[in-house]
Amino acid sequence: MAIGTKTLAPSELDTFEDQRLVEELRKAKEELFNLRFQSATGQLDSHGRIRAVKRDIARLYTVIRERELGIRATPAPVEKATKARKTKAAKSDDDAAAKEEAE
Repeated sequence: MAIGTKTLAPSELDTFEDQRLVEELRKAKEELFNLRFQSATGQLDSHGRIRAVKRDIARLYTVIRERELGIRATPAPVEKATKARKTKAAKSDDDAAAKEEAE
């Protein structure tokens, strides 16, 4: 990645959840709008930044589409420790339900 944002490296995008990808895409589009507005009014200092933001947008769209098609793996959701533990009453209810299904 020669040009673009260092925080949006393809290897780092793999760790983002879908919602965060959409949020990053929204931010990048907003930045591109602001850069184009600055360019039209003659206030833009770095024209290379427009190209970098466009590449970031394309990179985000690619990752989102690859996840839709199943080409790229979606990160596994992290479970909370409180949900992983079951109380004794819940375990006995699960055992009773399993026995009823077996009969």
